[in-house]
Amino acid sequence: MVRSPFADDPGRASDAFVTLGALAEERGTDSAGVALLGGWPGLGHDGCRVVKGRGRFSAIWRTELLAELDRAPVALGHTRWATQGSPVEPANASPMLVGAPGAAGIVATHNGDVDAGALRSRFALPAPSGGTDSEAVFQLLAGRRDPSGVTGVLEALVGRAALAWVDRDRPTQVHLARAALSPLAVAVDAEQNIYWASNPRWFRVVQRYTRVRFVTIVMLREGTYMRVGTEKAPGRRDRPQVLAAASFVPTARPADLDDRVWTGFTDTDRARDQATLHHRLAAVAVA
Repeated sequence: MVRSPFADDPGRASDAFVTLGALAEERGTDSAGVALLGGWPGLGHDGCRVVKGRGRFSAIWRTELLAELDRAPVALGHTRWATQGSPVEPANASPMLVGAPGAAGIVATHNGDVDAGALRSRFALPAPSGGTDSEAVFQLLAGRRDPSGVTGVLEALVGRAALAWVDRDRPTQVHLARAALSPLAVAVDAEQNIYWASNPRWFRVVQRYTRVRFVTIVMLREGTYMRVGTEKAPGRRDRPQVLAAASFVPTARPADLDDRVWTGFTDTDRARDQATLHHRLAAVAVA
């Protein structure tokens, strides 16, 4: 979530964020976490606080975090269905903090499954701290700012990926990307807060059970990258907006096309999304 500084009641957006986290349990219960960013007093850790652990989102979320969430300009949430890396190792849970040479690094989340071995063979990456494919992706993205550099990394991925990450020295802006298959929807509410989630249905549920009303709900197409948020400038408050956008050609493996990609989708939402798929298929090696 990217919070609008003009919202009358920050509690409305916070309620929506927590509700989205609970709804995301249908896509993973191996671990869960939240990251609160923005440099507000009390967040600590240079304006970035990460809370994560094994199990459901509802198990790691604590009501005492609500006051910090209300103040945080940006919040990331994640639930994990482990595809690579042990579900019991804390280093494999997201959001992950990943460093970058000469930069503050990023805090990031990834849904999907990519060929991490190919990335490590192709690029000179630091030694991993855990066993996930996500860490290799984040290491490549850390320190890349311009859209061409980012999309160059995204085009190198082979597999399923939906990503959200924040440069820790630009904590009011979020990078969002949908590569092959893994769904990613973006919504804007009436107060101009920006949200994202794996399933567009969740936003309709949020409207039913909270005070938030969405004016836009969009399913991102494969091969979409955008940077959203506010330009941080002294004495200025801006509404969150799309700050940059680019397209790229994503690549998937034949085995990646799995109905579980659309777990929890309505039949209509699934059919609409499947009709827009346009990723290329990786060549299958023949022994």
